[in-house]
Amino acid sequence: MPLLDDRYFDPLPTPAEIAGWDAASLAECGMSFLALMENASREAMHGLVSEIGAVRGKDVLLLAGPGNNGGDAVALARHLAGRGAKVRLALARPRTRYKGAAGYNARLAARLGLPMLPLAKVDWRTSEAPDVLVDGLLGTGFAGQLRPELAAVVEAVNALAGKSYIYALDIPSGLSGQSGRPSPVAVRATATVAFEAAKTGLVTAEAAPYVGKLLVREIGIPPIVKERHPCRAYRIAPGIMGARGGVPPTLHKGSAGRVVVVGGSRGLTGAPLLAALGALRSGAGLVSVACPGAVEIALKAGFPDVMTMPIGAGGHFTAADAPAVRAFCAGAGAVALGPGLGRHGETAEFLEALLPLPCRLVLDADGLYALANTPGLAARLSPETVLTPHPGEAARLLGTDIATVEADRYACARELAARFGAVAVLKGPATVVAAPDGTVAVSPVIAPNLAVGGSGDVLSGLAAALCCGPHSPLLAACLAVYWHGLGGARLAAAYPMRGNLASEIADMLPRTLTE
Repeated sequence: MPLLDDRYFDPLPTPAEIAGWDAASLAECGMSFLALMENASREAMHGLVSEIGAVRGKDVLLLAGPGNNGGDAVALARHLAGRGAKVRLALARPRTRYKGAAGYNARLAARLGLPMLPLAKVDWRTSEAPDVLVDGLLGTGFAGQLRPELAAVVEAVNALAGKSYIYALDIPSGLSGQSGRPSPVAVRATATVAFEAAKTGLVTAEAAPYVGKLLVREIGIPPIVKERHPCRAYRIAPGIMGARGGVPPTLHKGSAGRVVVVGGSRGLTGAPLLAALGALRSGAGLVSVACPGAVEIALKAGFPDVMTMPIGAGGHFTAADAPAVRAFCAGAGAVALGPGLGRHGETAEFLEALLPLPCRLVLDADGLYALANTPGLAARLSPETVLTPHPGEAARLLGTDIATVEADRYACARELAARFGAVAVLKGPATVVAAPDGTVAVSPVIAPNLAVGGSGDVLSGLAAALCCGPHSPLLAACLAVYWHGLGGARLAAAYPMRGNLASEIADMLPRTLTE
């Protein structure tokens, strides 16, 4: 059975896992690779037609590499020719050297008289750019570095941007199907059609300029194969918003979820306020900020919707404040701990005295800083905890640097979750959410409008509100990440060059549900 509900998540296999699905389809279900290639090429045609309309009369140049990806391109040429397109096939190797299903399709194309020429003979200097250029050079199994001659072809293809519709089959050539990084260059596609499922490398932020519009088309891998050989990564699907459920007519504020934000210190009163707004705007019924007594007036000013509980008389929390804070958290559905907490000498002692809490916990910001610098705190976290680090915080928690974190976000998110026994949310474009068992879910949203101070505080409050509900911490975190990203994406209409405030991300949360 899939590790995550397929109503809310789409599988995101690695190149090795998708190859395993192909092999299992043949060995366990008796399918033929020729049938899968035929399905893939037909779905590629349907995907292209859905994007550009009728292909009759259009000049289409298809680049066919030496492997199965090239076979997909050759089969696609046959389907496009059948619809009246003027196709030309550029083969990376002599036609007689194509083997298996790719060889069958090459022989069939020759019998049908489809024009073919060696890839090396393509005149890239011609002023007549094709209407459509199909990239079938390399598939998801590509690893290492492009050979110089193929890198030159990739550069020539990219020079056609704006002149030709560049359509990549399964993955843009030169892009790693595992990491999403170019090696060292990759085709910059207008659109990429992924067969059966998107691959891990297609949904990273770094891959976005190369992938273009991502189309996922099923090619007939039997469901039983996916059940027997589940992948470990998933992509959060729009259907996850349905996990929120409806609003019962008998709902009251006490049953809508109580969130406590624990944070704030002198000079850092905006962060807990933004977390509280994130919780309120996502539907929590009661939201309070437990803050040091000396900062309450500054924190609450102008926001009557946010309740406060001043504790102690200082400008930051100390261990002596922990019993009162814990008592105030009693009965809460979830606590967002860390926004604006500060990095004072007494902060770690406060957390050691406070934790564990008798409810779900979202640990963020200065709470993560203390976690990284206080080894004993990790043992005080329950499996119901959600950690929400940005790459810098993740690097500190793992004892590494930001470059290492960004080089493999999947692995780092998994390591965070395993090390701390909690759900880890590695923030950033295409946010990665990981569970301690190694399951990861990736957000499809890349929203530059989220890149503003305080955005993460809104997310921590939103996540805490969702943790008050019946969902597992993993599902609550994934829903929070997707919803938060949706708010940022919607803000782009009003702020196309950014400039929005973090509080406007919170304000946008309920509005996304009406669009």
